[in-house]
Amino acid sequence: MRVKCRICPHGCEIAEGEVGFCKARGNIGGKIACLNYAKATALALDPIEKKPLCHFHPGSKILSVGSFGCNMRCGFCQNHHISMSGEHEISSTFISPSDLADKASMLVSGGNIGVAYTYNEPLIGFEYIYDSAKAVHAVGLMNVVVTNGFINREPLLELLPCVDAFNIDLKGFNDSFYKKMRGDLQTVKNTIETASEVCHVEVSMLIVPGENDSEEEMSFAAKWLSSINRDMPLHISRYFPNYKYSHIPATDVDKIYRLAEISSKYLSHVYTGNIF
Repeated sequence: MRVKCRICPHGCEIAEGEVGFCKARGNIGGKIACLNYAKATALALDPIEKKPLCHFHPGSKILSVGSFGCNMRCGFCQNHHISMSGEHEISSTFISPSDLADKASMLVSGGNIGVAYTYNEPLIGFEYIYDSAKAVHAVGLMNVVVTNGFINREPLLELLPCVDAFNIDLKGFNDSFYKKMRGDLQTVKNTIETASEVCHVEVSMLIVPGENDSEEEMSFAAKWLSSINRDMPLHISRYFPNYKYSHIPATDVDKIYRLAEISSKYLSHVYTGNIF
């Protein structure tokens, strides 16, 4: 019997014993299961600015955790070794929600403010994020989600009360680029709008030559973000050859600065990161 997954717009109808497009959700016993639940592939104490978040407790640190799988297929992915892997393609360490909250608490003396769910696409591990976020809140710490924003509205609304801040990756502002990556621009726009009504949101854009680097597209994106909140921080970063895009040269530095200049006409806080 096939069962439909509810988490993202792919709506995978998964047969018994099979996995969905994201490689992290499967059909076990006729029910959708979170296959990467509590299976950490990366764990590190990072500066909050690395998420990147510049207007959310600047100068602090946050315990960052990631697993495996992703519901998009970005050929330039910086973490493809975990995001494009499935359960049996990468090693992991079991960390329960309560263990994660305990680890975060032990690091408070070192400047830690909570937990960031990041590295792969965290929202495909919805059940683990939800349980962990509640456990982290219970010990008085905060939750940050670093995501591509490709999630259905219903699970997003369920999770929002447990999240204090998002960094949402806006891949570009054209539908064709999103289709190439197996995502959907409108869904991501909806996520940005919905999340910004409830908690702190910052947006990231990685500029890939020939894909999302036109001045017109950046102008449209920045203008749209300003219609939500002119003070919403935007992080514009430089692409470097990686994964399936290794043949495409790095983004020109002057292009990054030019796009930041254009964005600043509409937004109060524009940052250029990962330049060199």
